[in-house]
Amino acid sequence: MSIVGLDLAGVETRPTGYCVLAGMDAETSLIFTDKEILAKIRQVLPKVVAIDAPLTLPPGRTSLEERNKAHLRECDRELLKRHIKFFPLTLGPMRKLTERGMRLKRILEAENFVTIEAYPGGAQDVLGIPRKQKGLEKLKVGLDNLGLKGLSNVMSDHELDAVTCAYVGKLFLEGNAIVYGRLDNGIIMPKGKKK
Repeated sequence: MSIVGLDLAGVETRPTGYCVLAGMDAETSLIFTDKEILAKIRQVLPKVVAIDAPLTLPPGRTSLEERNKAHLRECDRELLKRHIKFFPLTLGPMRKLTERGMRLKRILEAENFVTIEAYPGGAQDVLGIPRKQKGLEKLKVGLDNLGLKGLSNVMSDHELDAVTCAYVGKLFLEGNAIVYGRLDNGIIMPKGKKK
């Protein structure tokens, strides 16, 4: 059983972190285009694809171009309530990321891949491990301490976040994750101590 984690970039010219997790063994790479992402996923046939990108719009908003006061989803409000920092999906660069994430989700779900929204920074907070801003080595050690294998000292921040996404996908399949918001419009997070 394999799980794919993606630390999705907002545009195809920037690197996307890609991780395949088999058991606790992680294999990562950096990829760029939607075509590359979809080809790798189709080759692996994972049980779940966990993507670090907003995959849905707030209720009351039909598109990102629409100008209204609907900026937060129920899952975003849950992050706020739990004091987990994030960028709203209607904020500048987040708009391209949201569009790309929603497009990939539509394609993947049309091909019957289970696709979930993950948020590695928030998951790292809940798991009690440092985010990449505290240093990549500290993040790697935190992931090592969870029992993840195959991590190297030359992994980029995108790869380490992709590993975190894949780990969240594993927890989801094992019933050890919770949904902030609703499953069809929410973020999957580890069960944890952060309130």
